[in-house]
Amino acid sequence: MEMRNNLLTVFALLFFINGVTVRGFEADYNDALAKSLLFLEAQRSGYLPPNQRVTWRGNSGLQDGSMQGVDLVGGYYDAGDHVKFGLPMAFTVTMLSWSIIEYEKQIAAAGQLDYALDAIKWATDYIIKAHPEPNVLWGQVGDGDSDHACWQRAEDMTTPRGAYRIDSSNPGSDLAGETAAAMAAASMAFKYSQPQYSETLLQHSIQLFEFADKYRRKYDSSIFSVKKFYQSASGYGDELLWGAMWLYQATNQDSYLQYVVNNAESLGGVGWNVQEFTWDVKYAGVQILANKMLLEGKGGQYTSTLEQYQERAQFYLCSTIQKNSGYNVDLTPGGMIYLREWDNMQHVSNAAFLLAVSSDYYTIAQQKLQCSYEQVDPSQMLAFSKSQADYILGNNPMGMSYIVGYGPKSPLHVHHRGASMVSYKQDTSFIPCMKGYADWYNSFQPNPNVLVGALVGGPDQNDNYEDNRDNYKQSEPTTYNNAPLLGLFAKLNTSKLRMYSLNLPIDF
Repeated sequence: MEMRNNLLTVFALLFFINGVTVRGFEADYNDALAKSLLFLEAQRSGYLPPNQRVTWRGNSGLQDGSMQGVDLVGGYYDAGDHVKFGLPMAFTVTMLSWSIIEYEKQIAAAGQLDYALDAIKWATDYIIKAHPEPNVLWGQVGDGDSDHACWQRAEDMTTPRGAYRIDSSNPGSDLAGETAAAMAAASMAFKYSQPQYSETLLQHSIQLFEFADKYRRKYDSSIFSVKKFYQSASGYGDELLWGAMWLYQATNQDSYLQYVVNNAESLGGVGWNVQEFTWDVKYAGVQILANKMLLEGKGGQYTSTLEQYQERAQFYLCSTIQKNSGYNVDLTPGGMIYLREWDNMQHVSNAAFLLAVSSDYYTIAQQKLQCSYEQVDPSQMLAFSKSQADYILGNNPMGMSYIVGYGPKSPLHVHHRGASMVSYKQDTSFIPCMKGYADWYNSFQPNPNVLVGALVGGPDQNDNYEDNRDNYKQSEPTTYNNAPLLGLFAKLNTSKLRMYSLNLPIDF
């Protein structure tokens, strides 16, 4: 009887979430997983490897760091432009690594593990070079203002490639803290396949965390030019806790867990009830990892403080699945999580991932999520996660996938310089800044290069999406939009929850 009631609850939840659905919709999570990694290859900077699959791209940014006497070739362009921003790049690494930590077998079964590890290593190799000394981290290459004033292929770049760093005189605890988290998580992802490389990543993580904690300041107070693009609105408290939590996961050293516990109040870990988890705001991630520890019975002497983290994790999860007694995340009429006008899909993919991993934590512990007035079965968390994944993939009022190149209908005019212009492999003729705007940006033609796998910013609060290149709030993709999709699609690809699909008609 309990099993039957749980299934009925899941059906009811899916009915509510999918207020508008596409008749006969069925997601191919395996295909979506593979394509999500292809987008990261399109974002590569530096010398492209022989096994590069996105063949319309060429080498770029080959002098990065040369003016400063440091090798900063490599890494990722964050979005549709050609600046390498350290904070979102590090967060991308953390989420890719977390996906492998949780779902390595599933990713391997999909034939994507080597590509996923390559995606991480493309960034961590760069971060190693960007961290040449314990208290030095290069956090940006390129200038956002001049870059955004130009519409060029990466292979043609003529914009300034200045590099900016944090150090003991001009620190940035949020940047160093997130990068410490990234390197710790990545060390876990490579622990068995490349143990020596894993140890190298861990040593960088330890140094970066010590740097972040000892010299405290927001990184955008040291790298001023980043404020217009990736300002640290949440401050650095969340990144310090996040970095310490990941170092505890990677090392099992009690000192890092003590740090998370002893600084729970002063750094905001138990003082904030949050409804979002992004490249800027990490509190929900810390809280969910603390919740995992308690579910595994590993709280020990720290149980009382970890329970405070757990309460905040419950707030995040319950508010996301609409079970938080009025303090819920907004949903569009079609059932999509909606928090921001600009690049809302980052909230959708991150929330769906956190719900998926949390459903596993509760399932393994044989426990239920405690919300305001009820206990929620982990299958309901996974059902909600699935609804967001399916919305991304086309089960939405527009009937379109927001992952480029997936499904019969997806964005054609993506806000992305390289994709919107003739490939350098096809035509090496130099394209100046303004000519790029005149001939390509303003063109009504679809992008000549399909940016396969890119998750764009997505629709508005009414589920409307305008497929225009100049509609950058909706049509620009980012690496950190894609990163949590790796684990999300791997989980759903092997989940029996597919049997719960309702396939309701649009006009029911």
